[in-house]
Amino acid sequence: MTRTAAFNRRTFLRNASCLSASLALSPTLRLAAQQLAALNVASAGSIRAMLEGPLKLAAAHTLSLDLHTHAQGADTVAASLIDGTLTADLFIPITAHPMLTVLNAGKATTAQPIARTELVLLYSPKSRFLPQFEQAAAGTTPWYEVLQQPGLRIARSNPAADPGGRAILFLMMLAAKKYNQPDLVAKVLGTPLNPDQVLTGGNTQAKLQAGEIDVMAVYKIGPAATNQPFLTLPADINLSSSTLRQDHPDISLAIGPDVFYPEPLIFYAAQLNAAANPSGAAAFLTWLQSPEAQSLFQHSHFAPIGDATPIHL
Repeated sequence: MTRTAAFNRRTFLRNASCLSASLALSPTLRLAAQQLAALNVASAGSIRAMLEGPLKLAAAHTLSLDLHTHAQGADTVAASLIDGTLTADLFIPITAHPMLTVLNAGKATTAQPIARTELVLLYSPKSRFLPQFEQAAAGTTPWYEVLQQPGLRIARSNPAADPGGRAILFLMMLAAKKYNQPDLVAKVLGTPLNPDQVLTGGNTQAKLQAGEIDVMAVYKIGPAATNQPFLTLPADINLSSSTLRQDHPDISLAIGPDVFYPEPLIFYAAQLNAAANPSGAAAFLTWLQSPEAQSLFQHSHFAPIGDATPIHL
């Protein structure tokens, strides 16, 4: 065992012992935990860390609520809420599309914007294209030229079931228009469901860190919090603008029978009509828009909602 490993193990055991002792000596803390009201939140996977970390702690302290989270691709969660295989008090997806799906199914009536993010390119520190990525980060090489390198490995999620999977397609469509490169999407991504890029299993983050994947388009909140290397993208194409649809009516994405349009990366929250804890859901929804909650979001690298507006039926 290395010295570092031994130190980490001793630290873990010491902290665990202290925690056990404090719980054993503090029946008041145990009683308080038992008195928290459960609040079930169905959400996009990208906000799970907040719901299981800072927001969970604050909700317990401020609202006496114990958050229970079910997080997955936002479209998948929306479908489960509609068909009844999943029940929850609130729904928090990213982008308007999955929220509109739930609203149109009569599962909720209003959704409030609570935070936003932008798309960045997360690249592997072990990529054989690392020098080119670093040149792009320094502004000496166009980022979209790096993505066209032969043999470069890109990973993305299924655009038919995940807003994140659609985001990179819209990013490249916007870039093709901005840089007058009409074949950019085909060169970089191939088809929307390109099986060489749309990965269905395994930990893509682990593969990226190992150098098995060179780059992924991700929401900034992830790498900004973990200090992983990433490329920022121009504001007019990184999906942070609230006017994407109005500014680019010519851009759309057809996947099977569905047609999608570019959407800003805004997180919305809605109280579900069949909430088991409606008073807790209403309180949490109001609190998410408060200065306290907004400060927690911004501390975790989410951006303010800016000019985003609520979604109504």
